[in-house]
Order: sequence, then C-alpha cells, then structure tokens
Amino acid sequence: MKLKHYKKTWLKITTLLVLLFTFASALFCVYQYRIYTQNNNQKMSQIISILQEKYPEVTDLEVIEILNNTEAGNYEGLLKFGIDPNKDSLVLKNEESFKLFLGITVFFNITMFGILLCYFFTYEKNKDKRIHDITRYIEEINKHNYEIDMEENEEDELSILKNEVYKTTIMLKESSENSLLDKINLKNSLSDISHQLKTPLTSMMIMLDAIIDDSDMDETIKKEFIQDIKREIMNMNFLIQSLLKLSKFDANVIHFMIEQVKVKDIVCTSLKNVAALCDLKNIKVLVNGDERDTIQCDFKWQVEAITNIVKNCVEHSFDDSVIEITYGNEKIYSYIVIEDHGTGISKEELKHIFERFYKGKHSSKDSVGIGLSLAKKIIEQNNGTISVESKVHKGTRFTIKYF
Repeated sequence: MKLKHYKKTWLKITTLLVLLFTFASALFCVYQYRIYTQNNNQKMSQIISILQEKYPEVTDLEVIEILNNTEAGNYEGLLKFGIDPNKDSLVLKNEESFKLFLGITVFFNITMFGILLCYFFTYEKNKDKRIHDITRYIEEINKHNYEIDMEENEEDELSILKNEVYKTTIMLKESSENSLLDKINLKNSLSDISHQLKTPLTSMMIMLDAIIDDSDMDETIKKEFIQDIKREIMNMNFLIQSLLKLSKFDANVIHFMIEQVKVKDIVCTSLKNVAALCDLKNIKVLVNGDERDTIQCDFKWQVEAITNIVKNCVEHSFDDSVIEITYGNEKIYSYIVIEDHGTGISKEELKHIFERFYKGKHSSKDSVGIGLSLAKKIIEQNNGTISVESKVHKGTRFTIKYF
C-alpha cells in the first residue's frame, strides 16, 4: 500500500512538472511571437507611411491586400542586397531577437539538463549508499545480530524495502527467542520426564532385585512386590500415553472429529472411567442437567478431558463425600461445572495446577501431574475455556465453557 501511494505521489509530481515546463515553453513561444510581430509591424508601419507620402493615390485597402497576398513575390530585389528570403529576416531587429532567444533557450536547456544530471548522480549515489546499508544490515542478520535499528519514515522504494527488512528482522528475532525458549522448555520437559520415569524404574529395580536375590521370600511379600511393580508399570504407561497425546497437541497434528454431541453422554462415559476410583473412596457423584443439551466437539477427546478433571476431583475428595456435576446452555455458551468437597487448593498452588508435571501438596503418590494440563489443551482446542476456584478444606470447582 505504501509503495502504491509513493508511485501515485511521484506520478502526480512528474505530471505537474511536465505541465509546468510545457506551460513555460508555451509562454516563451508566445513572447517570441509577440516580439517578432512587434518588430515587423513597426517596420511595415514605417514603409506604409513612406509609400503613402510618395504615392498618395495608393489606398490603405490596396496596401493591406498586398500584405495579405498569398502569391509568391519576386525576391530578386532582396537578393541584390544579399538577403536570402528563405534564411534571413528582412527586419534586422528580428535577427538580433532570434539570436537572443536562441541563447536563452540553449542556456535554459543546458541548465535543466545540468540540474537533472546532478539530481540523477546525487540520487544514484544516495541509492548506492542505502543499498550498501541494507546489504550490511542483512549481513548482520545472517550473523544472528538482530539488535539493529533500520526503521524509516520515508516512503520511497528503498525505504519501504528497508522497513520490510526491519520487520523481517523483528520476526526473526522473535523466532530466535521463541526457539531458544522452546529449547529451554524441551530441556525442562525432558528433565521432568526423566525424573518421572527414573523414580518408578528405580523402585521396580529394587523390588525385582529383592525377589531375585531372595529365593525364599515370603509369598505374600513377593505378591505385594509384584502388585507394586504392576502399579508402577501402569503409571508409566499412563505417563507415556499422556505425553504422546500432549506431544501431538504441541506438534499441531491432532485432527478433531467435530460433531453434535449430548453433554450427558460425555459426562456418563467419563464417570464410567473413574467408577472404580470412586468406589474405593465411597464417593457419590450427582449429575444435574437437561439430557437434551448438546455441544459441538470431538466426543472421544472431550471424554478424555472430563475424565482427567473428575479423576483429579476424586483424588482430592474426602472419603464418603460427594462430587457434583452440573451442565447446561446459556445464550452464547454451554457449560459443565465439576465441584468436589475435599482438601481444596491454596492460592499459591492454584495458579500452577494446569502446568505440565505440577503436583500439589495433597496429590496422590501415583499422580504424575499431567492430567489437568492435557485436559486444558483439549478443551481450548475445542473452542472452550476452563477456570478453577478453590478453598482449602472446602473443595474445588472447575468451570468449563464451550463457545
């Protein structure tokens, strides 16, 4: 847009200059014509006066007819005086005026040519300097030096090019910073994953060594060790599967199957996934909502998200307590509210609960701190939002909205 504006501006300026030069040339031609006419009329007036004095019988009409006669005259009389009618003016003053006007025209054209030449060389020199500057800037960018100021307020081609290079520099700088941040996050994530896997692996190695070294181990203890190993393997499998799902979201390779789904079906399927955990703590789940309410989403992934949230609520609920799930539709969004009556979350912990690998003070020993992070990713990818409110020793409420 700026380049088009610049071209339009220069087109207007060029057109104006051409019009001014044409107008000035026309005025100069008119001025020359008037000078020649004035000289000719003065001499012809003198000739007519002398002619009428010597030949009174010659009338003014006859003189005018002679002057306006289009027939070729006899130039022999002029040639006697060395005057060529095809080259020389009979009025000597016109010859002087012609030489003056010719000199002025030549001087004016040479001056204009000199000005244009100076402008051209100045412009080319300035352009070469600016191209050199832009080249130097690009060389600095290639060296990953993004701390350069290239922004300009002018609107010619090179300024626009320079500003575009500057914008590219800013984007490259942001990309470089994001790349560095991604590397740091990847390093931290790998460290967290290593820690998450190292602990159960170490525990299993100790138990397996104990079983191998002690051939006379009590069967009850051996069975407990095997159960513990199985539980650790299940936890590791859950961790790896969750990490694979998160990595798909990070790589933007998840393709949702969006369809009209009943909210009741999502909630009921999620509750089936945590039914065994609810039975262990004797927790009752109350569901309230219109079974006709629907949302547009990917059913499988939303079940995954709601399951992780309900599982978190069950883990933090007191035994023999109640979890309430309420869903419904408003004018601009649909909602699901999941509320437990358990240990609650402190204000300090509340701002971290959706962070990957974060585990609160009251988390179970089997928790890997990845469920809520995955749930948040899924909900947000389906045009939803999730928020949380909590009071210590009173409970936690998760509010999910789908727009």
